[in-house]
Amino acid sequence: MAKKDIDWSNIGFGYMKTDKRYVSNYKNGAWDNGALIEDDKVVISECACVLQYAQTIFEGLKAYTTENGNVVCFRPDLNADRFADSAKRLEMPVFPKERFVDAVVKTVEANIDYVPPYGSGATLYLRPYMFGSDAVIGVKPANEYQFRLFTTPVGPYFKGGAKPITIRVSDFDRAAPHGTGHIKAGLNYAMSLHAIVDAHEKGFDENMYLDPGTRTKVEETGGANFIFVTKDKKIVTPKSDSILPSITRRSLMVVAKEYLGLDIEEREVLFEEVKDFAECGLCGTAAVISPVGRIVDHGKDIYFPSGMDDMGPVIKELYDTLTGIQMGRIEAPEGWIKVIK
Repeated sequence: MAKKDIDWSNIGFGYMKTDKRYVSNYKNGAWDNGALIEDDKVVISECACVLQYAQTIFEGLKAYTTENGNVVCFRPDLNADRFADSAKRLEMPVFPKERFVDAVVKTVEANIDYVPPYGSGATLYLRPYMFGSDAVIGVKPANEYQFRLFTTPVGPYFKGGAKPITIRVSDFDRAAPHGTGHIKAGLNYAMSLHAIVDAHEKGFDENMYLDPGTRTKVEETGGANFIFVTKDKKIVTPKSDSILPSITRRSLMVVAKEYLGLDIEEREVLFEEVKDFAECGLCGTAAVISPVGRIVDHGKDIYFPSGMDDMGPVIKELYDTLTGIQMGRIEAPEGWIKVIK
């Protein structure tokens, strides 16, 4: 088989149907054996729990071609762990970790010709998700569930380089105190849609959400964790029970300490401290790190010394090192790279 006839350098960050997807159903207290199927359509009851009460969770990760020609995934075991935590919080059955990783491998293998070539800047995005599939009209968890995993090739998040973005301090809350902000549930993202549309309409790229309890501490954006750099090059990330534990952010902290020799600190970050940081970035699967050049707090501007033209030097070093690990140019810590082919 040959690579699909796709203009890899010009695809966007969107959905493209691929050949196979993995599906497993939970019924009568057990998961079935699962299978790779061609049909991309989901058929469920009009009263399915996911449609009535938003009982759904998901993950996001990538497969890509490394410098030596291998097709790999980055730390899928951590996605499996977070998926299990999400399931427990929403009273859903846990999809076993070993089966999650196996589903990743099988689905990538089945769509191997959609994995972009090395150097194209594109990757194969993987979307594992689970939802309550049987009819539920009373407010309660579903009895039956479906786990699915599909793939789609996506272009580089930044075309022409990562330019610093402008974000605003949001008046909306992303999550409730003691709520579900720490898990990857669809309902969290539904809550952020109005806020991000409103931000875009007002000329901002993203929202900075403060803690819902006191609105004095930095939490995250709608889909990424913050990372700050102090003027003496210490890496600081916010700590909170309502922040989603980003796999990219956790990996960057290891890179900062073990590869770059930088001090790292995970702690509560007061918003009043933000003006004193030298650099700021948003980290997540899609972009690895998006540099932030300006934060607008109700008409008051905070500009970082790193500027609005390029990534700051420390964030760029973090970005280059982690992407180098992912692409096989730099030796990875043990267990970080799952070789598929």
